[in-house]
Amino acid sequence: MLKNPPIRCALLANVLVKGLATTLASVLALSACGTGGGDGGGDGGGEKVTLTYRLWDDQQKVGYEKVMAAFEKANPDIDVRIELLPYDQYWTKLTADAVAGTAPDVFWMTPTQFPEYVTKGVLAPVKVDTAKYHPTVAASFEYEGKMYGVPKDWGIVGLLYNKDLFKKAGVEMPDKLTWAADGSGTLLETARKLTVDEAGKHPGDAGFDPDKVETYGFASWNHYQTQWMNWIASNGGKLVDKPFGTYVFNDAASVQALQFGVDLVNKHHVSPPATQTNPPTGKVTDMFKAGKIAMFPANNALLPFVAPESTFEVGVAPMPKGPQGRAVNLNGLAEAVYAKSKHPEEAMRLATWLGTQEPQKMMADEGYVFPALTGLERGYVDFWKAKGIDVTPFAEEAKGTTFPLPITTGFTGFETKLNQIFNEMYLGKLSPQQAADQAVAEGNATVK
Repeated sequence: MLKNPPIRCALLANVLVKGLATTLASVLALSACGTGGGDGGGDGGGEKVTLTYRLWDDQQKVGYEKVMAAFEKANPDIDVRIELLPYDQYWTKLTADAVAGTAPDVFWMTPTQFPEYVTKGVLAPVKVDTAKYHPTVAASFEYEGKMYGVPKDWGIVGLLYNKDLFKKAGVEMPDKLTWAADGSGTLLETARKLTVDEAGKHPGDAGFDPDKVETYGFASWNHYQTQWMNWIASNGGKLVDKPFGTYVFNDAASVQALQFGVDLVNKHHVSPPATQTNPPTGKVTDMFKAGKIAMFPANNALLPFVAPESTFEVGVAPMPKGPQGRAVNLNGLAEAVYAKSKHPEEAMRLATWLGTQEPQKMMADEGYVFPALTGLERGYVDFWKAKGIDVTPFAEEAKGTTFPLPITTGFTGFETKLNQIFNEMYLGKLSPQQAADQAVAEGNATVK
């Protein structure tokens, strides 16, 4: 799965490196002076080679220690040193290393960062049979007809829900949640039943006080991956016109979808106010874990951080279907190979092997990720089933309509401004049309 670093990074912060494109502009000139990736080893002569493998997830590092042990056993001429960096340091360090010509031999890559690195010549092309992997993951790392990453895993947005709150309210989770811009559909209807103020009243009841809500039925907030991008796609809108293209989410369908997300907060009062949820200091995950929110859109990558700390039974449901059906963000990672690795053959051998069944099954069976290789999802599902959580809805969604995060240059520098603009939208200070127009203009100014 992606490990899009759980929503703690996207709360996601998704802390992306502003100005990455500018810094990387000097990579090609400077990296020629560097010595390349991993340390140890030599230039041949039968000496053992040491490769550096960089990741950001401390939980997955445990799994990768076993994975690398298996690789080293099968490749006795190679040692792999795993390097862990926190997500908010990962990209800054990778940029600096790429400029210096000392980037790790193999490292994790995301769709939003991919354009900056591939267009600056930092990544080596790889040869893989893309038909074996989830198509959204594979397509996320293609550039000018070549693949520049071995598909690793994917994470997908689904609906976590508090089964205890549903039982307390006497509400059944509908088989298919639906939504429409006019407020019709089972999502809003269900969220109203689960939203209760201090007096026990629900939205629409006489005397309901939106300022004194005890529990909210739904979490709608300014988070692109799990929130408004899904509304847009399910309403027939688009984020970008094409890979490496321009932003277009200020069209009528997209703006209508944005209005729906905002209305859940400010009109229907079934979601917490933006003053509590806007990034970068939003508390939505904490509110869900505390039993204050009944339905919470989240990437499955968040499960290891939510399930152990929850005092209630966690359920999983598919994201609601919109007017154009269900379209859900599926965010995949790839194993990237540094183009100037000191040991290119060995680095490519490692990356290629990581895309095969043995390592991907190991990571799936231990409940770390949904593997990018198709047909291995069962291991991940069985792991979580043993812990009392049925994650089948995540796997089923992945078979339907999915889309990646925007794949175009400049997103890393644009993200901060995007959040600032949409924070104002969720606060009601900008209309969805005003916010979308501003965001599209700002975003397209960063596209190279």
